[in-house]
Amino acid sequence: MLKIDKLLSAPHGIAPVLVRRAPKLVLPFNERSKSRLRAVLDNGTEAALFLPRGTVLRGGDLLVAEDGSLVEVQAAAEAVLDVRSENPHALMRAAYHLGNRHTPVEIGRDYLRLEYDPVLADMLQRLGVRAERAELPFEPEAGAYGGGHKHGHDATFAEDYAAAQAVFHEHHGHSHSHSHSHSHSHDHGEGTPHVHDESCGHGH
Repeated sequence: MLKIDKLLSAPHGIAPVLVRRAPKLVLPFNERSKSRLRAVLDNGTEAALFLPRGTVLRGGDLLVAEDGSLVEVQAAAEAVLDVRSENPHALMRAAYHLGNRHTPVEIGRDYLRLEYDPVLADMLQRLGVRAERAELPFEPEAGAYGGGHKHGHDATFAEDYAAAQAVFHEHHGHSHSHSHSHSHSHDHGEGTPHVHDESCGHGH
């Protein structure tokens, strides 16, 4: 059993010839998001990963085993929705609606990619973009609020969100879950704008 406890994130600067010779760890995204994992390398060797919590492995990353040997991470092809449109605005709208659902999304120059989900496929078709099932490697966008990590892609969404919340409260001095400064007006159709604040009776 090969014990692996170090990660060299791409670009790692290790000579390509060494990387080519290294055995491969080929995993789908779900498995690459685990810091504790047992897996079999492409040369048949059993490996156990002991990486820092919140680590997300990316295709091209290198792992270093206790004995100093290298293992290259490769993103396995998996069932995804490949989302495309000739209309960039439609693609941006699709990205917005997926982001609203906290769906991990890979954002390419002219495509979006997410884990295969027939419900989301239906939603995307209604938004006017093409969403086709495919077997492809999946490298979703990293969290946007890296909390002082060694590299930008190893924090899970929940950790990122908690970090963002903490920063927000630090700056705004609120200990509760929403700020009164954003009381925006809604027109409820009665002709009088309705302001959301503590007295409005809407549960926040």
